[in-house]
Amino acid sequence: MAVMVETPTPQSISPSPEPRGGFEELCQVLEQVDAGLPDGYRTEIIGGNVVVSPWSQCSYDYILESAIDQLTPNVPEGHRARGHPRLFRFPEQSKAYGPDFYVLDWSALKVKGIYAPGEALSLVGEVTSRATADADREEKTEVYGKAGVPVFVLVDVLRESITVYSDPTPDRGYRAHTQVKLGDKVHIPAPFECELDTADWKV
Repeated sequence: MAVMVETPTPQSISPSPEPRGGFEELCQVLEQVDAGLPDGYRTEIIGGNVVVSPWSQCSYDYILESAIDQLTPNVPEGHRARGHPRLFRFPEQSKAYGPDFYVLDWSALKVKGIYAPGEALSLVGEVTSRATADADREEKTEVYGKAGVPVFVLVDVLRESITVYSDPTPDRGYRAHTQVKLGDKVHIPAPFECELDTADWKV
């Protein structure tokens, strides 16, 4: 297990063997790290490591708020679109992520602790940074798909594209995806059936 701070090239600042207790003990380590961080930082479990990410660029927040505003009128009943930092557990895959924006069953937040259940999600969205782009494109795509999250929106600002993944399966992950250029409209499938207009997302 390592604790890393997101920089242009992620680096381990206190490498050590993964805790003997596995995923559950790693979650406890994350809570301890998270409790000591100043506002504006978030923690995730990526690739068996606790990863600390600092303040995002202003343009990222613009994208998040635009996505949330457009998704809100189309969310399933009882769900809400959010961009507030929130950790979701995927224990079967020993992962815990804090997506950049998401839609979840609002009642799922009526639990103690910092973790919400991954099964409460109806959509997740990630906006790539140089430090976490590979994890967003590969690891998180696989984990979200195998966990059954209905829709995953990958906003790849580095490659200037948006990919929408859907039709998840527990063994193969997502079986369908649509990709458009950043700046175009992209369809968000069931349970949303709407479009995201990204015309002003490029900086």
